[in-house]
Amino acid sequence: MPKKRKSRGRHKGAKGHTDTVQCDNCGRLIPRDKAIRVMRTYSPVDPQLARELEKKGAIIMRYPVEKFYCVSCAIHYGIVKVRPEEERKAPRGPVI
Repeated sequence: MPKKRKSRGRHKGAKGHTDTVQCDNCGRLIPRDKAIRVMRTYSPVDPQLARELEKKGAIIMRYPVEKFYCVSCAIHYGIVKVRPEEERKAPRGPVI
């Protein structure tokens, strides 16, 4: 059977078994190396209030939040796109 992707859809290499994570959208259990990881910053303060406080010199903390998505949810939310067949086997950069 022909291979659809060079990496078989994973970042595992020759590691063997990897642990699973839960999709933050649908709750599906997926291998950690197959999941699409998204890092975003989260601020507990309202953005409009944060701008006013920063003008006065206050420091507003932003916290990094790491989210894992399954392939289906990542495509649904537009985090990753469906690529043409010629581009699938070619390696690409990190998902932002």
